[in-house]
Amino acid sequence: MSNTVVLDVDGTLVDTNYHHTVAWLRAFRSVDITVPGWKVHRSIGMGGDRLVAAVAGDQVERDHGDAVRDAWERHFDEMIDEIQPFEGAHRLIRAATDLGLAVVLASSGKRKHVEHYLKLLDPGDIAWTSSDDVDDSKPAPDLIQVALRKVESSRAVVIGDSVWDCEAAGRAGLPSIGLLTGGFGEDELVDRGASAVYGDLDTLRAELSDLPFAAVTDA
Repeated sequence: MSNTVVLDVDGTLVDTNYHHTVAWLRAFRSVDITVPGWKVHRSIGMGGDRLVAAVAGDQVERDHGDAVRDAWERHFDEMIDEIQPFEGAHRLIRAATDLGLAVVLASSGKRKHVEHYLKLLDPGDIAWTSSDDVDDSKPAPDLIQVALRKVESSRAVVIGDSVWDCEAAGRAGLPSIGLLTGGFGEDELVDRGASAVYGDLDTLRAELSDLPFAAVTDA
């Protein structure tokens, strides 16, 4: 049994949060609904099954939810070749495995998007998830619990860029580490449960051995 690093992907390892924001804005406009960009960005990191209602309300979800999600996918796919990993993403994963830590990528993205990111990240043979693996997305803990089932782990910590990652970790009974790479503020991440917040992946990499691993109780 080993310590496990559960890594979010979008906004944490790959620089996608603003692409997602633009894609969602265009998707809402495709059904003649205008929402403020800041409100969309504040919701990036939760699953698409939750985002439409969170941004535009339950009535828009009922009337247009599936159409907006389909349009988001089309618009995001148009931009996916622009996406790049964050500096230090590959080094972070490599350093974690070199330390003997188990690494699992806990993404709520679509499977085809995660597969694209894996090609960019070149993480080696590690476990990963996609939205296909759960019915309930972040901030529900389901994705983290599924991720932990993919590795043999007794203790774990969750690393992510959004308040939704921190909240999901808390619901799973695990500590979380925040990153500023997704555009959420340090105070926000700490308020949602982050034990520490880092500005970049290389700084985090230097302190991997000091992360606050906790016992896995529901994986």
